[in-house]
Amino acid sequence: VELAESGGRLVQAGGSLRLSCAASGPLFSGRNMAWFRQTPGKEREFVAAIRRRTDSTYYTDSVKGRFTISRDNAKNTVYLQMASLKPEDTALYYCAAMEYDGGSFPDVKSANYPYWGQGTQVTVSS
Repeated sequence: VELAESGGRLVQAGGSLRLSCAASGPLFSGRNMAWFRQTPGKEREFVAAIRRRTDSTYYTDSVKGRFTISRDNAKNTVYLQMASLKPEDTALYYCAAMEYDGGSFPDVKSANYPYWGQGTQVTVSS
């Protein structure tokens, strides 16, 4: 499975942004997907996850009510819609995928995700 994120850019505080993650390879609909983020010198932080087949979602507290994760299985793509952005949302955002029909939900540990994209930079200016 190969993952490619896009959509990151510089945005002002209070603005909105949509990140996309295109997946290549089979069985996308059978994989739990997630977004993580990382800033220099810090560990990768869980942001949001979406469950295979049911599309149940789960968010870290700091983004609840502001971010929305969704997926389009026909396009093999997962999205992260971000609103009311804050400077502390500035980070490199990564898309991650579980094995087909594998993993628990929600899983907030980055080490449990075997597939990762290269990341897309989101910078929120104050």
